[in-house]
Amino acid sequence: MSDRRTMPDPNLVDGSSPARVAVTMTDLLARPGGPRDRQLIFGEEVTVLGGANGHSYVKATRDGYVGFVTADILEPSSAPTHWVMAPATHAYEAANFKSPDLMPLSFGSRVVAIDTNAKFFETNKGFVPSQHLAPIESRAEDPLEIATLFLGTPYLWGGNSRWGLDCSGLVQAALLACGIPCPGDSDQQMEMVGHALQDGAEKRRGDLLFWKGHVAFVIDPETMLHANVHHMSVAYENLTEAIERIEAQGDGPVIGHRRFL
Repeated sequence: MSDRRTMPDPNLVDGSSPARVAVTMTDLLARPGGPRDRQLIFGEEVTVLGGANGHSYVKATRDGYVGFVTADILEPSSAPTHWVMAPATHAYEAANFKSPDLMPLSFGSRVVAIDTNAKFFETNKGFVPSQHLAPIESRAEDPLEIATLFLGTPYLWGGNSRWGLDCSGLVQAALLACGIPCPGDSDQQMEMVGHALQDGAEKRRGDLLFWKGHVAFVIDPETMLHANVHHMSVAYENLTEAIERIEAQGDGPVIGHRRFL
């Protein structure tokens, strides 16, 4: 059976053209005016497949997720030169931290730098502190270091930004920053990220643990890191206590253990 999340509906496809997200973030909807499936952040590339009711039907380049965004948040595609590697930053009106801020940018946002010879890089959306940007081809080395940047970030179902993440959004942001392909939802991640380990296998730093509808990073044999409703944020939690709590609240036992490092 095809998965509507990554298999475009042929009845909605009437073309194919590249575009980029032109706002801080936007919801990727299951249908026009419908519920949020995921989010897209500034500078992310999509392929516009069609349109309906003031919405564009798009496919996200990062993971192949398809859905609807309001048509007015897209702009013509251009090749980004840098990405935001700080948890969040701002684009300013001038190369001065006291100048008006024009828009916030989340970790992973992609910008086109026009001038890179100062403490503030001039970009297509304003001046961004140079220490918050990395060349587009660069990659982080440790997904857990990236994941910990988001400690305290509010939990948001379907969230993919510094202003709100869910469990799979945290995992995806951390892995993509390190050049590791990663789909958007936890059930997809359990099938596609790394390799599966047998029940009872030693839990090592960087492993992923899966429940039905949930995923967490293993920090060490006693600790895990996850975006979760219990804390309503990205938080550390005692691994044994979390496993017991999640099962006791009716969400079942651990059903998957995968390793990608």
